[in-house]
Amino acid sequence: MCTTCGCGAGETRVAGKAVSGQEDNQQFARGHAPPRSIDEGAGPAHRRMSYVALAADGGRNAQRSAAGHAHHHAHHHAGEAAAADAGTPSRRLRIERDILAKNNAYAAQNRRRFEDHGIFAVNLVSSPGSGKTSLLCRTIAALNGRLSIAVIEGDQQTSHDAERIRASGAPAVQINTGKGCHLDAHMVGHAVDELAPADDSLLLIENVGNLVCPAAFDLGEAHKVVILSVTEGDDKPLKYSAMFAAASLMLVNKVDLLPYVAFDSERAIAYARQINPALQVIEVSATTGEGVEQWLAWLSAGCKARQEKKEGAMATLRRRIVELETQLSAASGG
Repeated sequence: MCTTCGCGAGETRVAGKAVSGQEDNQQFARGHAPPRSIDEGAGPAHRRMSYVALAADGGRNAQRSAAGHAHHHAHHHAGEAAAADAGTPSRRLRIERDILAKNNAYAAQNRRRFEDHGIFAVNLVSSPGSGKTSLLCRTIAALNGRLSIAVIEGDQQTSHDAERIRASGAPAVQINTGKGCHLDAHMVGHAVDELAPADDSLLLIENVGNLVCPAAFDLGEAHKVVILSVTEGDDKPLKYSAMFAAASLMLVNKVDLLPYVAFDSERAIAYARQINPALQVIEVSATTGEGVEQWLAWLSAGCKARQEKKEGAMATLRRRIVELETQLSAASGG
C-alpha cells in the first residue's frame, strides 16, 4: 500500500507501453528520450534501484528491492512492502518527503520544458463523473483553429477517454495507472515525449478522478483547475480542502442541472473561497455551453501569457549574447 495516499501498486502504461522505473528518466532529463517499456530489459543496476521487471502482460505484481524502495514510490507506488517497511510515523513522514522531493524534481524538469517551448499546461482534477472529458471535448471543438491543443489522459484502465479526445480533433496520449490513483511528474514526462506538443500550444492534462492524491503531486503544470459538478455535494471544498487550496480555478460544471439537484452554488463557492480566497470561479455546462466562452478566454489568456514569457526570456538571452560578444571583442582589442 502507498504510504502517501493509500493506493495500491500497479503497472503504469503510457500510450499502451509499460513505463520503467525512474532511473531511465535520466535520459529524459538530458534529452527527453522516448519512454522504455519495463519488459525491454533494464539492466541489473536499474532493477536494484526500483522494481523487479514486470511481465509484458502485467500478470505479476511489482516487487520492491531492498536498495531503492523509498525513492521509487512516487512514480509507480511501493505496494504493500512499503507500508510494512514504513514502520514508525517518523519513518513514514521521511519516506513521504523523499517521495514528493523526487516527484518535484521531475516536475521542475517538466516545467522548464513547458516554459522553454511556450506550452501552457493545465492540470484538470476532479472526482469521477464530474464531466471533465465532456468539457474537454467541447473545449477542443471550440478552440480548433484558434490554438494548438494536445491532451494527456489519465485513467486507471481503458483508453476510452483518449479516443473521445482524438475524435474531437486533438492528439491525445493515454496514461493508465493500474491501481495508482493519480498521475505524477515522471509519468507526465514520458507522455510529453510520446505526444510531442507543438511550441506555443495548450497542453490539457486530465488527471485520474480523485480529489485527494493529485493535490500533493506537482506535474510541472502552470495551474491546477478543479472541477466540481452540481451533482456532487456543495460541501466538497471543505471535505477535500487540500485540492481546492492547490487550485487556481474552480469550474462548477453541469449548471444546467441546477433546477433538478439539491446543490447550492453560492454556498459551494463560499466554502471554496474560505479555503482559497484567491480562487477564481467559472460556472459552466459542457452540455449547453453556458459559461464555456469565459473558460476559453481564461485558457487563451494563459497561453498568451506563457508565450510572452518565453519571448521575453529569449529577448533577454539575445541581449546577453550581444553583451558578451561586445565584451569579448573589447578584450581582444577588436
